Amino acid sequence: MTSRTPNTPPDPGGDPPRPRPDTTAAPAGNTPHHDPPPVEPPPRQTAREERSPRPWGTRRAPAVLAAALIAVGTGMLVFEAVWIGTGHPATAWWTRLTHELASRPVDDVWVLTGAAIAAALGLWLIVLALTPGLRPQLPLRVPTDGRGRMRAVLDRKGAALILRDAALRVPGVSAARVRVRRRRVTVRADVSFRDTADVKDELTDAVRREERGQLALARTPRLAVRVHRSPT
Repeated sequence: MTSRTPNTPPDPGGDPPRPRPDTTAAPAGNTPHHDPPPVEPPPRQTAREERSPRPWGTRRAPAVLAAALIAVGTGMLVFEAVWIGTGHPATAWWTRLTHELASRPVDDVWVLTGAAIAAALGLWLIVLALTPGLRPQLPLRVPTDGRGRMRAVLDRKGAALILRDAALRVPGVSAARVRVRRRRVTVRADVSFRDTADVKDELTDAVRREERGQLALARTPRLAVRVHRSPT
């Protein structure tokens, strides 16, 4: 038999009894609480690089020369045609020209010379039209950000000065001369002290690091380093 403890009346002089919490009540909102999924940071995009297009020259002088020759030649022919068509006698130069062209054979020296000059001029104009020109400018590597193609060039003299400064910072080099071309960089250095072989190796590394880090050329040129002992 289970004994029951009688309910003790509250003490009038003591504290009132504390209410017991209702453990049977459901929590507010019957939907379970879930933590939001962790937000992953966006992937880091590394800047890509591409070769800057080689700039094309405007060719103002050849264009002006060719346009002037064509304008003078066609103007003279049109004037002579209109002059003869209006009933006037042909001019002396036109009569002489037509007589020479009609009387001289094809294998004549003057005819062959004129044809060779015309062919050379035409070939020269074709070469100018198909080549970019601006050989003193070297294209650089540029970042691609999807906002259009960028263009960056560096003058050969400026590139040679940068590489020469890098060569002079090598211990043992007293003088340096640098020549930069589109496909080749030539460095000539005078060594005042240290072994020439060690200086050449260190000079090659220094120039190559400077070319990759500072110049950022679109086409990596071949490097030729020549050192010799300074006479003084």
